[in-house]
Amino acid sequence: MTATTTSVDEPDQLDPQPPRASRATRLLRGLVPAAVAALSGVLLYVSFPPRTLWWLALPAFGALAWCLRGRTWKAGLGLGYLFGLGFLLPLLVWTGVEVGPGPWLALAAVEAVFVALVGAGIAAVSRLPGYPLWAAALWIAGEAARARVPFSGFPWGKIAFGQADGVFLPLAALGGTPVLGFAVVLCGFGLYEVVRQVVDVRATRVLHRGAAAAAALAVLVPVLGSFASRPLVSDEAEDGTATVAAVQGNVPRAGLGFNAQRRAVLDHHVRETERLAAEVKAGKVARPDLVLWPENSSDIDPFANPDARLAIESAVKAIGAPVSVGGVVENKNGKLYNEQILWDPKKGPTDTYDKRQIQPFGEYIPLRSLVSAFSSDVDKVRRDFSRGTDPGVFTMAGTKVGIATCYEAAFDWAVRDTVTNGAQIISVPSNNATFDRSEMTYQQLAMSRIRAVEHSRAVVVPVTSGVSAVIMPDGKIRSKTTWYTADSLVEEVPLRSSETPGTRLGVLPEGILVLIAAGGLGWAVTSAARARKSAGK
Repeated sequence: MTATTTSVDEPDQLDPQPPRASRATRLLRGLVPAAVAALSGVLLYVSFPPRTLWWLALPAFGALAWCLRGRTWKAGLGLGYLFGLGFLLPLLVWTGVEVGPGPWLALAAVEAVFVALVGAGIAAVSRLPGYPLWAAALWIAGEAARARVPFSGFPWGKIAFGQADGVFLPLAALGGTPVLGFAVVLCGFGLYEVVRQVVDVRATRVLHRGAAAAAALAVLVPVLGSFASRPLVSDEAEDGTATVAAVQGNVPRAGLGFNAQRRAVLDHHVRETERLAAEVKAGKVARPDLVLWPENSSDIDPFANPDARLAIESAVKAIGAPVSVGGVVENKNGKLYNEQILWDPKKGPTDTYDKRQIQPFGEYIPLRSLVSAFSSDVDKVRRDFSRGTDPGVFTMAGTKVGIATCYEAAFDWAVRDTVTNGAQIISVPSNNATFDRSEMTYQQLAMSRIRAVEHSRAVVVPVTSGVSAVIMPDGKIRSKTTWYTADSLVEEVPLRSSETPGTRLGVLPEGILVLIAAGGLGWAVTSAARARKSAGK
């Protein structure tokens, strides 16, 4: 008799299934990219002044690339936000020096949203060929948006502003801050791709030549471009030279009460100018052709207060040169302006420049009635400043001096149009006493160094309380003051009238990079839609 057997699948005969990851493992997989994203943002912050560790921006973006590659856009949004917080929270801590942590935390939280959106975009394009190109263009598109909205933008923390000591600096003369920043981000993402390609080749023994070439180019092109741009950086005097003096009178106290004592700040600057005049008369210091005072160096309106006017006139006559005086001025219509006044030793006040890019929540309160419901700190800005309309270019002893007041140095257009209107040197009068000894002063000083190379102009930075500086057109600091001391800098600087490609091109490089970013996003979205359609079939 033949026995019949029936095959029954036993559990151990089933096809093996991949083991499910434990809850702890899944949690770890989620936490590691989040931690790396936040820490790489901190690493980017460390690359900024006052430190000279500019090169840390490259591994910071390399680590961000590792976090975002192959992720969904939603994951990219969250990881990008963590990167943004890691970068911006320490970078902007100075904004809460006098008013507490509320405004600082709110500003960093809002600005990090732009970085989050960039992170979502980078995750979306991360599967495209030439990934570093699209990623770097998206970063610059995010910076372009941050520099414009909300409330006319806040470009503080542009990648270019951390590169004053870096090898990529000459690219500022080629295409301004967008090209400089693009090169740094491209190189950082390119380095990640190079490492990834090497790891893949070791694992698979297969070299994808196209991808490897794209990764290598992402690193080499920015480096070679920076060396090729070096001839654009020059200290040669094209229109002769001028001897300039930057006066730092100091303030009686730091913080929001820097001008609480009537006329004290003005008197400090008058005394320092008269001291300088005595040294010039004694032959100890070269006679300046022009003198630059800081923003708010006259803490009361010299047009409305005869005693302030007489004090200024005394100082100007003593030094015997035209002086650019910073003051808070109310015009006949009752509008308040942050103004630079050109004061001639014989003619008196002859020209003015009203600050155009005024600082939200510092010089004016947007949505005042709404914001006051959440914070009484808005009452510290009792009156809103009005905006100027015309570029500031003073003719001082035959030299055309472009004026970009303090906060304006962060905005590309506010510096560029002084040069396109004929400025041979640039002055950035500032009042940093409100922010005490924070990193804000060094971050702003680095911006002025970038502007010097971008437009090939000497830049003079007179500051009420420090740090004042004279910067050459190659971005190097010729001389500078120390914190909270009354001092003057007198230097001979080259006068230049030629325009760099960065000056001539204006917003064009930034516009092209934004279009590249849009093209990459469009390609990524189209590819994803096709993939879903194919999967559905």
